[in-house]
Amino acid sequence: MTTRLSLPLDNAAIERILPHRYPFLLVDKITEFEEDKRIVGVKNVSLNERYLARRHGEPPALPPTILTEAVAQVGAILILAKPENREKLIYFLGIEQLRYLKPVHPGDVVVIEATVERLRSRMGQLKGFARVGNTRVVEGTMAFALGPSKDHESDKNQV
Repeated sequence: MTTRLSLPLDNAAIERILPHRYPFLLVDKITEFEEDKRIVGVKNVSLNERYLARRHGEPPALPPTILTEAVAQVGAILILAKPENREKLIYFLGIEQLRYLKPVHPGDVVVIEATVERLRSRMGQLKGFARVGNTRVVEGTMAFALGPSKDHESDKNQV
């Protein structure tokens, strides 16, 4: 079944897919989507981001862990956008070959791309990277697993 998404996905549409909310929602827009294959999202970095790293004498920068989470969220949208996965939870299992290549600063527009490397019914692996302009700032491979929905978990606890 093909998922029909009206692109670009804005913040409200992203919130219908991901459980994250401000300040932990790190994706501003989805611009490209190919079901089970590829997704492209955007993160605009502003000076008022509460988690910017500030060091004396250096411009503020987005911490690599936050950048990694933004890449993971774009990948999660790719997986959770399918109707059969909408109510499921996605679990981040690990990272391989992660490389931070350049710092990201306020004013930068980070374009994040994730592609499916392996996809099974409940587990998979995505290759992701982010760039500012034509310069890659991070790249790596992330593994994930799909779990039951929140409602399914609460039903089990009530029995």
